[in-house]
Amino acid sequence: MEIYVYWFLLALILVGLEMATGTFYLLVVAFALAMGGSTSLLGFGMTTQYLIAALTGVVGTVILRRCKSARASDLSGQSLDTGQAVKVIIWRDDGTARVFYRGAEWDAELEDVNSKREGAQYIKAMRGSVLVIGNKK
Repeated sequence: MEIYVYWFLLALILVGLEMATGTFYLLVVAFALAMGGSTSLLGFGMTTQYLIAALTGVVGTVILRRCKSARASDLSGQSLDTGQAVKVIIWRDDGTARVFYRGAEWDAELEDVNSKREGAQYIKAMRGSVLVIGNKK
């Protein structure tokens, strides 16, 4: 059997494994193996095949990592809790409160010190385990 067949078989195996993991890194390696197989099919030597496969793998991994980190930074400021109503149990003199949200009691602080304490309060942000609340949605 020709060497390019092994390259492509390994690439197909990694594509199958990728379907089980969903990380896309195995897909990058599978593409790199397919590029090595294509280089072999074109008649280049083993050194060139390894070089093309390695370069494709490194470049693909760098691109994938940058795409994932850019997407993660876009989502980092978003919270599913933002905008949800909370029930204030007690207000403290320092402007903080104890609120009931998602079946548990939480510490909360006002988004703006001059905000009204009356009426419904909504989550504006989270700082660690402290909810930042305000009276406007």
